Amino acid sequence: MPRPYVLLSVAASLDGCIDDTSATRLVLSDEDDFDRVDAERAAADAILVGAGTIRADNPRLLVRSPSRQAARIAAGKPYSPAKVTFTRTGSLDPASQFFTTGDVPKLVYAPSSVASSLSLGPAATVVGAASVHDALADMHSRGISRLMVEGGGHIHTQFLAADVVDELHLVHAPFFVGSASAPRFVYPASFPQSPSRPMSLSEVRQIGDLVLLKYLVTSHG
Repeated sequence: MPRPYVLLSVAASLDGCIDDTSATRLVLSDEDDFDRVDAERAAADAILVGAGTIRADNPRLLVRSPSRQAARIAAGKPYSPAKVTFTRTGSLDPASQFFTTGDVPKLVYAPSSVASSLSLGPAATVVGAASVHDALADMHSRGISRLMVEGGGHIHTQFLAADVVDELHLVHAPFFVGSASAPRFVYPASFPQSPSRPMSLSEVRQIGDLVLLKYLVTSHG
């Protein structure tokens, strides 16, 4: 089944947390790394986060750099990639920045029983999808050939366990969170990535006190 090339991008503490339990968002990257992520966004056709990330962080998910925006427009693309989310319950606020910022397409994938009753008006296109594979096939049919997945942990787990990730960018921040209840990069699952089928390390890069690890996870196809 044709699908987009999937890049999974995450920043985590040394103990694998992507946030802490405080009321404010934990900053795991520096400005240089934020700029690197912005370049990856600009190279994508769509950016995906889970509904939980929308509720917790209210992200805009837009390319920030004016020069990158201009390059996309010159290439005949929207100034920023399409936005995509998955929801199991339909608990989404159409007033969140995901929907209200950026004149770009917004796609919401949900189980068919939820999608049929989910009304977001002109804020987004709602699509019924029984699995991540179905959602990816629908994205491919809409011209999305490169998808950047930015979390959260349950989305990372879902994509990795489904064996649909082609490339993983993992940034480690130089500290520990230390809380058992903090959100994680991944949660327990049956992963095809294992000692018998490891990923291939393609790049290691120091970014200030951060370290970026790039892995090739599967062959695209």
